[in-house]
Amino acid sequence: MDHSKVIEFLGQVPLLQRLSTSSLKKIAEVVQFKHYDRGDYVVREGEIGDGIYFICEGEAEVSGPVHAEEGNHPELQLKQYDYFGFGTITSVHQVNVISLSKLTCLVLPHQHGTLLQPKSIWNADETLETYSMVETILHLEPIEVDIFRGFTLPDSPKFAQVFGGQFIGQALAAACKTVDFFKLVHSLHGCFLRAGDLSSPIIYQVHRVRDGNSFSTRRVDATQQGNVMFTLLASFQKEEAGFEHQEVVMPQVPAPEMLLSMEELRERRLTDPRLPMDYRKRVARAEFIPWPTEIRFCDQSNSVRQYYSHPSMKYWFRARGKLSDDPALHRCVVAYASDLIFLRATLNPHRKMGLKTASLSLDHSMWFHRPVRADEWLLFVIESPSASNARGFCSGRMFNRKGELIVSLTQEGVIRKAKTQNHELKSKL
Repeated sequence: MDHSKVIEFLGQVPLLQRLSTSSLKKIAEVVQFKHYDRGDYVVREGEIGDGIYFICEGEAEVSGPVHAEEGNHPELQLKQYDYFGFGTITSVHQVNVISLSKLTCLVLPHQHGTLLQPKSIWNADETLETYSMVETILHLEPIEVDIFRGFTLPDSPKFAQVFGGQFIGQALAAACKTVDFFKLVHSLHGCFLRAGDLSSPIIYQVHRVRDGNSFSTRRVDATQQGNVMFTLLASFQKEEAGFEHQEVVMPQVPAPEMLLSMEELRERRLTDPRLPMDYRKRVARAEFIPWPTEIRFCDQSNSVRQYYSHPSMKYWFRARGKLSDDPALHRCVVAYASDLIFLRATLNPHRKMGLKTASLSLDHSMWFHRPVRADEWLLFVIESPSASNARGFCSGRMFNRKGELIVSLTQEGVIRKAKTQNHELKSKL
């Protein structure tokens, strides 16, 4: 089995889904192959063994006393992707493991057992303190196989409810951890069901819908207090050579280095005489928390004014700081950032003096066409072709600086005149 096949196999082992890509690569470098004939003892009761065993091919049988005083000797069958053993040399096996057929195991020796103790699901060599903010937001706590816990960080940007991009990005991160990392997400479809509680953790339950040679499909339910808040369906594909074309052309816009940052635009709003004084005072009083992604609007005359006209928008964005190299992380970051201002374009032609509006995402779809780095500038081009029946629809495209089309997106959401909020309502709508 070549090195890439070893990594692909390890990516299917449930115990290892909490690990980063870099951790799996390190484990693949140090595991040892062990071969057994039918009837051979893989480990014996009372022995220490060689480390953690991962069954690669064949089947084995576990037997040993659970209630020795009752003489009860139950049996358990182990198959491909099952595992047993201990990561420290002090642990002694309490049962016998016997091969039922020709058996091949990958063994992680005791001295490398610390590789199973990840610092992050994204990178084995860094600590949370060194991450980009958005990478920290997308860090999940593994609870059980296919179950993860996410949080709304206290120093992340605050909205009245859990930010929709957080649901998308964290749910996609959970799905990514259950797919071998040679397969990357190429499409996702999310549905927002309820408003999320900022103070409660979010449980992400991943359902393994299908695993094929080239494609895998995952469904993820995000729950709080037993209620499903958001659901995601994502499809993953192994890289494959094929036909290529691109008809759409990236629009001509100023380079991001020529544009003002959100922080600089905010400072201008404080003193811009074209804006109402009460608006400027409100901006000055509001707590300002920088977004995890840096944004630079291409039409900065519009971005300074309080009111808009055209149902379209163009801006550059990238994650703040340097991200880990895991390509799955970069797609999760793009998914997270894609919901920040997407729906705003539908409201642009309807804004007027004194009108307060409210908007909520209903569903969100993305298609990834080419590799992406989310810590490099991406151009997000948004258009809203229609709004009706208190719903607005947007389509978007993301380009890298080479002009390559990276992502296509659509979103529909509720757009309304602002109403008095009723905190007792459970539904997002």
